[in-house]
Amino acid sequence: MLSDVLRHELEKLNRVEKLQVVQMLVTQLAREEELLTAGEYEVWSPYESAGAAAILMQMLEEDRQTNG
Repeated sequence: MLSDVLRHELEKLNRVEKLQVVQMLVTQLAREEELLTAGEYEVWSPYESAGAAAILMQMLEEDRQTNG
């Protein structure tokens, strides 16, 4: 939450200074976002997974036979 002192000081800025503050904050947030998303994450994909597809089809067929 913004303190009253900070809010008061920001309100005293002229238009150009306010834009500079916004630009500085957006730049800082972008850097923080890069730090949060900089890691590598493995994403599993069903492509090239013929074995998994065969198991799923077998399970579906078994379920169809038991539940008619």
